[in-house]
Amino acid sequence: MARRRLPLTRALTLALVSGLVAALLAGCSSSSQRTPQPAPAVTSTPPGPTATAGPTPALPAVPVRDATAPAPTPLPAPVRIAVPSEDIDMAVIPVGVEDDGSMELPPDADEAGWYRFGPVPGGESGNALLAAHVDSRRSGIGPFAALRGVEPGASVVVTSSDGTRHAYRVTTVEKIAKDQAPLDVWFARSGPPRLVLVTCGGAWQADIGHYADNVVVTAEPTGD
Repeated sequence: MARRRLPLTRALTLALVSGLVAALLAGCSSSSQRTPQPAPAVTSTPPGPTATAGPTPALPAVPVRDATAPAPTPLPAPVRIAVPSEDIDMAVIPVGVEDDGSMELPPDADEAGWYRFGPVPGGESGNALLAAHVDSRRSGIGPFAALRGVEPGASVVVTSSDGTRHAYRVTTVEKIAKDQAPLDVWFARSGPPRLVLVTCGGAWQADIGHYADNVVVTAEPTGD
């Protein structure tokens, strides 16, 4: 079946990317202050020969420390997702944006794509978004086709590249028409941490080459 992409506008993409890439430059200047020296004592002794001024003692070197704020350590990327109730267990790879502004998706329906310009599973805020084709020529029906059968309360586990397992509990399962997709919600970078899983659903529309709807599963971390 023909490949499909999630509709993501160029403007939104640029906003998300620019929000992700924020650089902080901190400068550091160091200045030393000389300790005031006491004034020469006044005596009644007749002045003697004028002493030749010796070299000024060198001040001790003042250590300069680079005060640039260290960059935060990025969280490990997700490499696997499992929804045990639906026998979903599949690899996850990082993806970005296509030239036409749509979200990139792995060509193989057996792999899910994590939107690498957004939050990471296990992060403290925002929606970590994973998406996959419902099917593909290469692998046929993909694991995410089973998302439509997921029930609220189901367990979802995302494994990161360092082996950390992030546990989530499904809160909502929705079928949304593609032309009504709330992209600002799906790709939110602020707010409580959530996991958003997206694939295609509904009727196949041969005239335009994609399905009519998206199946969207939202889950919240369990804290386990």
